[in-house]
Amino acid sequence: MNIITLGDLLLAFFGSQFGLNFNIISIFLQFRFQLLIIFDVEGVLYDEEYLPLLAEKLHKEDEIWEITKQGIQGKINWEQGLKTRVAALKGLDEKICQEVSDSLPIMTGAKEACRVLKAAGWKLMAVSGGFTLMMDRLKKELELDYVYSNELIFKDGKLDGVKIVVDSDKSKSAKIKIDEWGEKKENIVCVVDGANDVKLFDICGLGIAYRAQDLVKDLATTTLEEKDLSKILDIINRHYKLALETTTVT
Repeated sequence: MNIITLGDLLLAFFGSQFGLNFNIISIFLQFRFQLLIIFDVEGVLYDEEYLPLLAEKLHKEDEIWEITKQGIQGKINWEQGLKTRVAALKGLDEKICQEVSDSLPIMTGAKEACRVLKAAGWKLMAVSGGFTLMMDRLKKELELDYVYSNELIFKDGKLDGVKIVVDSDKSKSAKIKIDEWGEKKENIVCVVDGANDVKLFDICGLGIAYRAQDLVKDLATTTLEEKDLSKILDIINRHYKLALETTTVT
């Protein structure tokens, strides 16, 4: 049964029979259903693209950013674009790669959004075309339940290549845990920004295009342009008729 329809029934029944208000029943609903949110990472949970920052170390930022943009916009094969970008940075010291990763800024409102959702019993997943060394800190700080990402390969302490685990169809990775957790499509939210993310919309009930490419906006359920990820809580509240805590992030 659709969560919204059931929510309406519960609100009407308990409200009329026992005089319970909307907020109390909404809190009950948040824990009654296992809800899942899936995030893209660069441009959504992180407020930067990783490889263009790495490229600055070799003065190749223009070259790498151009390939990155073409991949985000869906103008080139995403997998080949990733391999090309990493190949252009071959030989970078592993320590530098980690330092740049550690310096990536977390998106405004991301900690707040994840804190509120986690407290309400949601599962949190991130699916990234980026790399494991970017994800460990993010997983810890945002309390993500599971992350999918690719793996940079280092040889003798130098960048040597990439192992692709997450390809241009990110839904394939996400489905592994969705099936394991028994999640239903209508109870899944996806928050993304790039063309290589749009297949995630096929597996969710609410697709949010966050400061996204036009192609992504056209396929999303709704859009969010404000650079504050906590504003997704308002969208989720409206869609699922919940009463998740919302605050203004300063």
